[in-house]
This record gives sequence, C-alpha cells and structure tokens, in this order.
Amino acid sequence: MVATGTLIAFVVAALASLFMAWAIGAGSSGSTPFAPAVGANAISVMRAGFIVGVLGFLGAVLQGANVTNAVGRELIGGVVLTAPAAVVGLLTAAILVALGVFAGYPIATAFTVTGAVIGVGLALGGYPVWPKYQQIVSLWVLTPFVGGGIAYVTARALRSERIPESRLVPILAGIVGILVANMEFASLGPAGESSSIAGVAAVSLVGDGSASLLWLAAVSLLVGLAATALVARWMQTDEARAQRRFLLVLGGLVAFSAGGSQVGLAIGPLVPLLDSVTVPLPAVLVGGGLGLLLGSWTGAPRMIKALAQDYSALGPRRSISAMIPAFAIAQTAVALGVPVSFNEIIVSAIIGSGYAAGSAGVSKRKMVYTVLAWIGSLVLALVAGYGVFTLVSGVLPA
Repeated sequence: MVATGTLIAFVVAALASLFMAWAIGAGSSGSTPFAPAVGANAISVMRAGFIVGVLGFLGAVLQGANVTNAVGRELIGGVVLTAPAAVVGLLTAAILVALGVFAGYPIATAFTVTGAVIGVGLALGGYPVWPKYQQIVSLWVLTPFVGGGIAYVTARALRSERIPESRLVPILAGIVGILVANMEFASLGPAGESSSIAGVAAVSLVGDGSASLLWLAAVSLLVGLAATALVARWMQTDEARAQRRFLLVLGGLVAFSAGGSQVGLAIGPLVPLLDSVTVPLPAVLVGGGLGLLLGSWTGAPRMIKALAQDYSALGPRRSISAMIPAFAIAQTAVALGVPVSFNEIIVSAIIGSGYAAGSAGVSKRKMVYTVLAWIGSLVLALVAGYGVFTLVSGVLPA
C-alpha cells in the first residue's frame, strides 16, 4: 500500500508536470510545427493550434517513452530524483517557458528542462553524466547547421528552373515517405523494444522474426514511391494546392514528432517516482499528452503568429524546405532519446530557407534575441534549479 506522504508528493509533482506540459504545448510543441504553414497561408492560426494539439497528444502517447526515460533517468548519476526535486525542476523550467510565451519570444524548452533537472540533481548530490551530455550537446549544436543547411539547399532547388516543381516536390514527398516508414513506435515492437512500419513489414515478409537491411530498404522504398506517386497526382491537378496539401502533411508529421519528444520534458522527472506509487508509464504519457493538448489549444496561437510572421515572410516553397529537415531531426531525437528544442529546429530551418531567397526576409535582430534567450534559459534554469532546491531541501529534506 502506498504511504500517504508518498502519494501526496507524487500528486504535487504530477500537477507541476501538468503545468509544464501546458507551457510546452503553448510554446514549442504547440507553435512550431504549423508556423511555416501559417506563414504560407495554408492554414489559419486557430485551426493550426487545434490540429497540432490533437497530433501532439497522439505523438506523446505513441512515441513519448524514449525521451521521457532519458530525462527521468539519464541526465544525472548517483541519485534518483525525489518528489521535491521533480517539483522544483519542473516549476523552474515551466515558469521560464511561460514567460517566453507571454513575452513573444520562443524559449527553448529542452534547454530549460535539461538545465533545471541537472541543477536539482546536482543539488541532490548527484554527478554529471558526461556521455549523455555530449550526445545532447552534439545534437543541439548540429541542428542549426544541418537543419538550416538542408532547408537552404532544398529551397534553392525549388527556386531553380533546372528541375520542374512538378517533379521535385513529389521526389521530396518520397523522401518524407521513407522517413515515415522508419518512424519508431513502442507499440509495434516486442516488450521493452520499439519498431517501425518498415521493420514490422519486413519481418512479416521474411517470416522468421528478423529482417535484413535489404528488406528494410525495400519496404522503405515502396512507401517512398507510394508517397511520390500520390503527390505527383496532386501536382498534375493543381500545383499550388498540392504544395499546400504537402505542407500541411509535413506540419502534421512534425506536430506528431513534437508530442513524442516534448512530453518527455514535462513528465520525465516523474519517472523515478512511478515505482513507488505503482503508476504505469503509459498512463503518465496520456496525462502529459493531455497537458500538451490543452496548452496548444489555449496558448499556442500567440507563438504561432510570432514565428510565422516575425522570422521570415514564408511562401509554400520555403515552408516545405523548412519542414522536411525539421521532421527528420525530430525523429532522430525521438529515436535516440535526446531532449531537443523544436523552437531551435524550426527557427533554424526557417532561417535557412529564408536565406535561399536573400536575407531580407529574415529578422537578424530577432535571431540574436532568440539565440541569447536559448543560452540564457539553459544557464538560468540550471542555476535556479540548483539554488531553489538547495533552499527548499533545508525545509523539506529530500
């Protein structure tokens, strides 16, 4: 039977987690996926907020386990996060993210949560887990260059007359189809493991419980060809409408991926507490997904407008160019179990696609403020998490 004190502590931590989930839904995961689509006039701000909430919830439930476990168990060594530590870390990060939402500047949620969890973990007596930090920092540093670079090259290709858009857009759709075929889902794999659509199909074709890389590649290629054929048909009917449809599909995929990654930032600190209260992780994922959904519905429109209009005057071509690398990086982070900032992913891709048409469409002033906000949020969250928990632990010992 669960002790009353333990249960109360878990409830308080869960409420803090719900607040964090709301702040994330209103900020990064709720605003970034459809910002390029709104900037390209493919969907209204309010409708984008509604759809991204639903898709983010589904992503949280179906893909959220990897990042959730990483945030809860892999950021600090030597200690297990306690309920007071989880509450302090979550509230510290949530307040910073909420301030960013209301101020109109995208605070990188992954930076704030990671910094806060590390801060309270160190104050609790833990030690840094440098290999995990190297993995996280590597992805954070590479994201602007890889995402922005791919977006730039794609946007330049779409603007070029060497390959007609009627051919290039379907080819891009095929690449996205291959990525979709290899998205990892915990529900598709055996107990404790995840698998992809391509992996399950390949195993079914082989029939012996294993699949070679050749079969995986064959299934992935078939999905890619199907996506290419579908978008090619759309392009034959109406190219402008086809591009808007493709852009909305990309926004949906990024929104789904955002849910799978960002829910871990909200509920990850609860993971060490689950055993003591016998609450299964899937139930907590559902709760976190609902928090993201509410945040998207109530707070995301403001940030969607800020990203869509302030960073770059986007059209369908540049928006498509931004969303493809965003989706690829997001799924990479989910597969690796690395907390990643969707603001960083989307903003970098928007800037890269914007420079393909000349730097006039990109606000350099906004870029500088955003980067400073990212760095500052990481440092401030770590210091605040450490300091606040040190004070709190004197009153409520861990």
